[in-house]
Amino acid sequence: MPEKTGTFKATLNAILRLVVGIPMIGALLLLPAGTFDYWQAWAWLATLFIPMSISLVYLMKIDPALLERRTRTNETRPEQRRLIMASVVYLLIVFILPGFDVRYGWSNVPAWLSLAADGVVLASYLLYVLVLKTNTFASRVIEVEQGQQVITSGPYALVRHPMYLAMILMMTATPLALGSYWAMLPSVAFILLLAARIKNEEELLMTELKGYREYTEKTRHRLFPGVW
Repeated sequence: MPEKTGTFKATLNAILRLVVGIPMIGALLLLPAGTFDYWQAWAWLATLFIPMSISLVYLMKIDPALLERRTRTNETRPEQRRLIMASVVYLLIVFILPGFDVRYGWSNVPAWLSLAADGVVLASYLLYVLVLKTNTFASRVIEVEQGQQVITSGPYALVRHPMYLAMILMMTATPLALGSYWAMLPSVAFILLLAARIKNEEELLMTELKGYREYTEKTRHRLFPGVW
């Protein structure tokens, strides 16, 4: 019964986040633009939230335990909490700045480039889904659970943190999808934040997850194949 209650709460939490998150992010995009006639914002919202809704239904039916892990917010490591707060600031900038860019005409991103960037956003989210399908232990917080195993197949055979790679690709393409060159500038900070998160996360995995050290010797790169 407690397990079913936890699954129900996680499902309800995920649905509420999606229902509240769509109009909230939409407001962050549209209000600075000062108009609803901002097609890049609508295209980006559809590109991301339609597959997100589909994956939510999939997790509800196929892997509710993973859904529960993806809704956790009880991060206990101080370093990770600071990095999360810094990431929130970054996301606010990335969502607010493009609207002002469009309103005042700072950038002139061609339509084809915005649409191509939407394609990168979609591909990045599909990579994110593949990571979830490969690793049912992919919790939102940094932790090692009882019975957790090192995953070495699929995207984990290429880099040790493919979910972060998906996030970087998605958030780097998002400013272009929203019609802004200027909003791309904070992406460098985002990459550095995730690199710091990875370094801190691996300190835990090295000591608490059996077989992880051996995995790092086989899969050498953390984030970018052939680079780092």
